[in-house]
Amino acid sequence: KCRTGPLDIVFVIDSSRSVRPFEFETMRRFMIDIISNLDVGPNATRVGVIQYSSQVQNIFSLKTFFTWADMEKAINSIIPLAQGTMTGLAIQYVMNVAFTTQEGARPPHKKIPRIAIIVTDGRPQDRVTEVATQARNAGIEIYAVGIQRADMNSLRAMASPPLEEHVFLVESFELIQQFGKQFQDKLCGVDMCVEQEHGCQHSCISTPGSFYCECNPGYRLNVDGKTCSPIDACADGRHGCQHQCVSVRGSYSCRCRPGYYLSQNKRSCTMIDYCSFGNHSCQHECVSIPNGHYCRCRSGYTLQPDSKSCRATDLCNGVDHGCEFKCVSTEGSYHCMCPEGQQLQADGKTCSKCGAGHVDLVMVIDGSKSVRPQNFELVKQFVNRIVDLLDVSPLGTRVGLVQYSSRVRTEFPLNKYHSADEIKKAVMDVEYMEKGTMTGLALKHMVEHSFSELEGARPLSHNIPRIGLVFTDGRSQDDITEWARRAKESGIVMFAVGVGKAVEEELRAIASEPVDQHFSYSADFTTMTHLVENFSLNICPEEGKGETEIRSPCECEALVQFQTNTVAILQSLTEKNILWTLCPSHRLAPTVSLTHSLAQMTARLEDLEKQIANKK
Repeated sequence: KCRTGPLDIVFVIDSSRSVRPFEFETMRRFMIDIISNLDVGPNATRVGVIQYSSQVQNIFSLKTFFTWADMEKAINSIIPLAQGTMTGLAIQYVMNVAFTTQEGARPPHKKIPRIAIIVTDGRPQDRVTEVATQARNAGIEIYAVGIQRADMNSLRAMASPPLEEHVFLVESFELIQQFGKQFQDKLCGVDMCVEQEHGCQHSCISTPGSFYCECNPGYRLNVDGKTCSPIDACADGRHGCQHQCVSVRGSYSCRCRPGYYLSQNKRSCTMIDYCSFGNHSCQHECVSIPNGHYCRCRSGYTLQPDSKSCRATDLCNGVDHGCEFKCVSTEGSYHCMCPEGQQLQADGKTCSKCGAGHVDLVMVIDGSKSVRPQNFELVKQFVNRIVDLLDVSPLGTRVGLVQYSSRVRTEFPLNKYHSADEIKKAVMDVEYMEKGTMTGLALKHMVEHSFSELEGARPLSHNIPRIGLVFTDGRSQDDITEWARRAKESGIVMFAVGVGKAVEEELRAIASEPVDQHFSYSADFTTMTHLVENFSLNICPEEGKGETEIRSPCECEALVQFQTNTVAILQSLTEKNILWTLCPSHRLAPTVSLTHSLAQMTARLEDLEKQIANKK
C-alpha cells in the first residue's frame, strides 16, 4: 500500500454521453484499483468522488467514507449522467465545495496535500484555463488524465506544473487499468520519513517529496517544528473548575478543596454534609462546615459548654439592652418598647413623641380609566405633597407606592428609595394604567406583599407604625370588605381618601377607627389641598396640639362647635352681669363693657345667619 502520508484526493470523473457504458466501467475500475492501494482512514488518506457532464454530482465527499469497501460500493453504484462536458464547472465545484473543511478536507495548517484527479475523454464545452489557475493558486494539485479522444491542450491548461508529471494521455479505455499502476507510483512517491533522518520527537508524517512532524495528543509542536511540549489546558482560564484545575496531558480535570466533593458536572464543588452522617449529637441544630460541623441552638437558647446541649436565655437580663422604657425578651433576641403615645426612635432604644417618630407608609392610588390622565398628574402631585411632610430615610420613614386598575402594580416597595427626592422623581415617572377599579384586589396586594419584610416593612417587633393610604375616585368593581378588615386586623392603620364619585360607604369600610379621623373626601381633583393637611394631622395627632385648625365655617361640625362656644360665652357673661349687679360700686365701667361684648356677639350671630341663608 501507499504509505507516504495522508492525502486528500478527489476524483473528478467525466460521465458525458461520449463515454459509452463499457468505457465508464473501466473508469470505475481505475478508481477502485487506485483507492485499494491507498492507506485510507480519518487520520490517513481521505477520498472523495464527483462525476460531471452538463452538471456536477457529488458521489461522496472526503468525510463520508473511511474504508475501502464502503468506497468501492459507492463507486459501483454510480449512474452516468450522459449529457455534455462542462469540465470548467466541475473544477469550480472542486475548488469551492469539495476541498472545504465542511466537506472533510483537512485545514491548510495541517499541510495535507489536496489532489484532484480529472479523468476525461473529450474537449470541454466551457472554459477551463482561468478556473484551473484559481484552483491551483488555492493549493490544489491537479492531475489531468485524458483518454482516447481527449484534447491535449485542454489537459495541459488544467494540470499543475511540471506538466510532464501531471498530464497523462491514455490511448484507449482498455489501457487505463495498466496506466493506473504507473499513476499510483507517481502519486505515492518516496516515503521521506523512512528515507532520511527526520528528527521528529513524536511522529513523522510523509507527504509527496517531503514530511512534517506531529505531536501526540496533549502536546503542541514547538517553533523548531520537531520537538513537543505538554499543553497546559488549565492556563487559558476556560476550564470552568470551581476550585482547582489539574492539567493532564493536554486535557484537564477539576478537583475540590478538602471538605468538598466534585458534582456530577465535573466542575462545581459541593460541601460535604457532615451532619447527614447522624452522629453529631446536637440537641437543636447541626451546621455543616468544611472538614466538620458544629452545633447551634434555636432562637432564645444558649449553647452550653459541652458544645451540644442548649438552655433558654433571657437576654433582657443578660445584656446591656439600653432600652429607655422597657425591654421585652423574645426567643434568642429582645426589643425595646415605649409607653402609649410615644414611638421608638430609629436607634431601636429611645422613645419619642409621634412628631419625631417614623412610619412605614404605603400609598395605594387609583389608576382607573375614570381618573383621566390630567387628573392622574394631580394625584401624583398629591402624593408628592405628602412625601414633603415626611422624614424619609432608611432608618426613618419609608414610603412605598402601589397603583391599581383592573390589576395591581407595585410602582416601588418600601425599601426601594431612601430620600424624599428619589421618591418624588419615581412618583412623577409613574405611568397611568387606565381600565377598571379593583380596590379589593389592591387591598389584598397591599396586605400580602407591600407590608412584607421582603419589600422593606420593618418587623412588627420594632413597633414602627404601618400606615396604608387608599386613594380612589369611584366605586370598586370587587368586594373590599374582606381585605379592608384583614388590613386593619394585621395592624395597618388605614386611611381612605375619596375624590369625585368615590362611595362614602366604601371609604368608611376601608378607614380605621375612629372613622372620621381616617377618611377624607374632596369634590374634585383640583381641591385636594386640604386633604394633605388633614392627613398630616391624623398620622400624628400630637402635631396638631397648640395650633388652630382651619375649617370651613359652614361644615356641620363647625356650626355645632360655634354654637357650643357661643352658649358658653353667654353663660359666662350672664354670671358676670349678676356679679356686677350685686356690687353697685363697680357697676358703671363693667356694665359698659358687658353691653359692648353682647353687641359684638349679636352682630356675629346675625352675620353667620346671613351667610347660611345665602348658601341655601
